Amino acid sequence: IDKDALDAQVKEKKIREAAEKAEHERFAHDMKKNDKFMCLLEERQKNEIRDINRALTEFHKNFQKPETRREFDLNDPQALKKDRPARVSDDDPRCTVSGMQKFMGEDLNYDQRMKFQKEQLREWFLQQQKDLKNALADQKLTDDLYDKFRIELDRKIMEEQRKEEESRRAVCTATKNFNRIQVAELDHKNELEKAQKMKDDMDEITCLLRGDFLSENPDQAVSPWGKHNVLVNRWKGMTQEQLMAIREFQKEQALEKQRVREQERRRDAEWDRQRLQAARAQLLWERQQQRQNQVQRRDLDAVNAGLSEEQKAK
Repeated sequence: IDKDALDAQVKEKKIREAAEKAEHERFAHDMKKNDKFMCLLEERQKNEIRDINRALTEFHKNFQKPETRREFDLNDPQALKKDRPARVSDDDPRCTVSGMQKFMGEDLNYDQRMKFQKEQLREWFLQQQKDLKNALADQKLTDDLYDKFRIELDRKIMEEQRKEEESRRAVCTATKNFNRIQVAELDHKNELEKAQKMKDDMDEITCLLRGDFLSENPDQAVSPWGKHNVLVNRWKGMTQEQLMAIREFQKEQALEKQRVREQERRRDAEWDRQRLQAARAQLLWERQQQRQNQVQRRDLDAVNAGLSEEQKAK
């Protein structure tokens, strides 16, 4: 088989298949179009039938009413309601003695009276519901006000407690600062006293080294220019009066030092007593605050209990 002929046959087959496919697609498109057109026709027919039935119903309703028929009097379901009662009132002229339509002791206004009573009961019931609703609203308002009061009271208590805590912290801080300052002052004072004591000791040692006690100034060491002038090269010792004077002066120094130490001890004791008093006052103040808080809490519990009892009573 020639290759060109085979390619021509294949191409012709493809063209034929493409033509068949296009024909099928056109046919399917026409079928869809026809189906859509049929659906529109059916929908139009249904709408026309519905409009005809509606018009027919409206015509029967407006122009062929049952009460327009001649035999409606025989088939009227409201005939008994439309009929005049045998007795309208006590003054009805048809109520003769022989008619037996009126007897002694009859309650002719029973229906009207019962209707009035039912209406009155209905009004009472509505009024009771209204009163109950108002009472519930008042109760809710009272509960809301009580809740707001409790919240405000709790807020005030928390605020008071916060202020007390702040004041307590401020007092503690001030006490700590005061104690720190006192300690610093005491340390500074001790340093000064130590330095002064060291200076006094050095002065005392210097005085002793340069004094008459170690230089052994005798009477022959007195200068010719006066008894107060001493010849150092001839001084051999001190007199008993000078020694006694030195001892007296040493005793006075010892007494003065003892007095100074006693004053320092008393001052330290006074500082300790003041610190103890401050700590005791702080402790008493904290206990007083605790008792006040407990009293406030008990008062608040009593108020809450009273309000709860009043609530329960209501």
